[in-house]
Amino acid sequence: MSTYGDRHAGKDVPIDVLSADEPHEMTGGRSASDSSSTAPSQTPTERPIQKQSWEYAARSGIAGGLAACSAKTVVAPLDRVKILFQASNPQFQKYTGSWMGAMRAIRDIYKADGGRGLFRGHSATLLRIFPYGGIKFLAYEQIRAIVIKSKEQETPGRRFVAGSASGVLSVFATYPLEVIRVRLAWETKSQKRKSIRDICRTIYNEHPPAPKPPTAASLQADAHLPRSAAVALEATSNAVSTVTLRSGMSNFFRGFTPTLWGMLPYAGTSFLTHDLAGDFMRQPSVAPYAVLPMSERSQKHLAPGKPPPLRAWAELTTGALAGLVSQTISYPLEVIRRRMQVGGVVGDGHRLTMVEVSRNIVRDRGWRGFYVGLGIGYVKVVPMVATSFYVYERMKVLFGI
Repeated sequence: MSTYGDRHAGKDVPIDVLSADEPHEMTGGRSASDSSSTAPSQTPTERPIQKQSWEYAARSGIAGGLAACSAKTVVAPLDRVKILFQASNPQFQKYTGSWMGAMRAIRDIYKADGGRGLFRGHSATLLRIFPYGGIKFLAYEQIRAIVIKSKEQETPGRRFVAGSASGVLSVFATYPLEVIRVRLAWETKSQKRKSIRDICRTIYNEHPPAPKPPTAASLQADAHLPRSAAVALEATSNAVSTVTLRSGMSNFFRGFTPTLWGMLPYAGTSFLTHDLAGDFMRQPSVAPYAVLPMSERSQKHLAPGKPPPLRAWAELTTGALAGLVSQTISYPLEVIRRRMQVGGVVGDGHRLTMVEVSRNIVRDRGWRGFYVGLGIGYVKVVPMVATSFYVYERMKVLFGI
């Protein structure tokens, strides 16, 4: 492959300069066309990997899983403190509301349990996060290929839909492991260390009391329903309450509804923001500083039709912006989800609905209660998402996808 372009009036211009300085269309971190100025020519032994193939799916899934594990390991201590704050652990309530409180909480955990205490629940995290990250990034690439087939379809709405759908699919597949992880992180008693098996057994055997179905009389008085309709609704409520599972495997899906509602804006906004920030970084005025020069190694591994990767600072910046925006939008639903997930060990074990949890938060702490731990959430999520996207994009280059 020639290392010089021949389009500039006979002047020898390095091809990495051409790719950085000349305008060419970028969409969502991908080129809009297979332009020769951005895609290196292939050697006879190289072949493109079709996006909707098993090989591409396997490589993108492994890249996503490794990226997610790397990101979670970086922020594991902060993640545990944030869970303790969100779930209103009695031992750590005094520390909420300040940056110093988070540092003191980390100090107390370290004094009580050592370094291992800061990573309690991390084994369950890695067990969950590898398939979660793999499915999320794999699904995003495949869904994106379906909903965005041309440059004209490269709209913020379609990008958001692709991100949201990938997040929902990954949650469906890995949610029980998330509940186990949260319960492991919530435990602070040092007298007896609980294993993953102990936590699973405890969650499975919890029997939260069933809420009382409404009576016909109360429905008539409160909702002003006719007697016949109130009686029918009471019978229906009793039947639903009877058949609803209140122990066993259903306990591993506590907080599942707010998780889905929270994942829609979180994943959608995260991928959308990352793609838009990537577009900006590849603008002609910014590209010379943000785009990684095309070395021989990157030419060999870069997939056909794909733009050169961003420099480390630029890739980390786009990921950090994605984490900041997505965390701000979805955080109230995350607080509700954490409260529901630890419902078996807080209060009387009554399985609360989203509405009931929201009312309790407003009653106890006002609207600010929905943002408890947001500061440490930023400190955790921004580097986590930045690391995740950075490792994923670098793994894509390494895997040639």
